Amino acid sequence: MNRRMARLNGLFQEQIAELIRELRDPRLAPIISITSVDISPDLETGVVNVSVFGEEEEKKSTIEALTHATPFLRRELLRRIRIRHIPALTFVLDETIEEAARILALMRKVSPGPEKPAG
Repeated sequence: MNRRMARLNGLFQEQIAELIRELRDPRLAPIISITSVDISPDLETGVVNVSVFGEEEEKKSTIEALTHATPFLRRELLRRIRIRHIPALTFVLDETIEEAARILALMRKVSPGPEKPAG
């Protein structure tokens, strides 16, 4: 990925995260994080990876709410980011943070803590 695309992905990530904080949809989970945005080089499509802290139903409803809000988000992005074309956005649930926490918890169960010196 070239420098321009990396900068554009970062800008989209920042702006989408800010816009999501402004949404007032009750289906949104209280803790949402945009982990990454991957805009295609032709600027036609963009994949927004979203990490949601909550139950499975909250995760599902959050992705549905974000998908429903896509026209609003694209309109606001067009206003905020001076670019000719805003890509079609697809929101994808990113569970890597939860998976890492689960693996860490399993490792802590298996591995005993540091031994304390006798005395």
